[in-house]
Amino acid sequence: MRHVIALDVGGTGMKAALVGLDGGLLHQDRRATGRDRGPEAVVDAIVGFAADLYAHGERHFGEGAAAVGLAVPGIVDEPNGVAVFSANLGWRDVPLRALLADRLGIPVALGHDVRTGGLAEGRLGAGKGADRFFFVALGTGIAGGFGLDGRVEPGAHGFAGEIGHIVVRPQGVPCPCGQYGCLERYASAAAVSEAWAKATGDPDADAAHCARSVASGDPNAVRVWEEAVDALADGLVTALTLLDPRVLIIGGGLAEAGDVLFEPLREAVRSRVTFQKPPTIVPAALGDTAGCLGAGLLAQDLLTTTTTPEVMP
Repeated sequence: MRHVIALDVGGTGMKAALVGLDGGLLHQDRRATGRDRGPEAVVDAIVGFAADLYAHGERHFGEGAAAVGLAVPGIVDEPNGVAVFSANLGWRDVPLRALLADRLGIPVALGHDVRTGGLAEGRLGAGKGADRFFFVALGTGIAGGFGLDGRVEPGAHGFAGEIGHIVVRPQGVPCPCGQYGCLERYASAAAVSEAWAKATGDPDADAAHCARSVASGDPNAVRVWEEAVDALADGLVTALTLLDPRVLIIGGGLAEAGDVLFEPLREAVRSRVTFQKPPTIVPAALGDTAGCLGAGLLAQDLLTTTTTPEVMP
């Protein structure tokens, strides 16, 4: 049975699947990334995991996978198949596509984790049927991906969609990127957790607890939440002014707050637009499976295209 390997690498764990060319799920597995052992060990773990998945296909489906799709965090040079940098995993300039291709002898597609998740949301999830969408993941940081006619645009240098580093509060909080007042310093799950912990004096208070407190009417929580929503709306309006998406898909940990986030966010965006056409704002549909599903799509595209698109090699 012809199939592909889909592998999504996170900061602490890896999710993988064998996927038939019809999209059917044939096998799933998870492993630890092993980042505590250093970047070289992480690379070895990825290559070894892919090799084991290939062997599983040989044993159970009569042949090894026809291609691999791999999604990784950080800065990714998708056209050249290089993982340029990841603060969480500690690597620099790792030629992952070549390493996997040499080990397995099959085509390999490498993608940025958020853009790959956006690809899955666009084709299979909340953006299905939309010709243009913008996917935003509100996690430890904030990143996004602009989808156009079934693909996600990586940009000339692999930095497209980095909405978390739009400056929304000039002269504001310093960001590790070197700027001041970046969106992710105000509206990421990590930023909300930090603000809420400071407001409560409880170092263990997090964004999920803040959202629950907002729902119960806690005025301090409402203040923290409103500041985050206002900053997020400012960043999103900048993005929709530039990109004019039909659908705006919000995912990541902060989106799990549901209506506590989406109701004020929709209103905040509506109140800011002037000439722009407001997009439909919807929650992501695929949860933490999006990266793996997107990696499978990257691999499947390798088998159906003769050229090498920028985000779906």
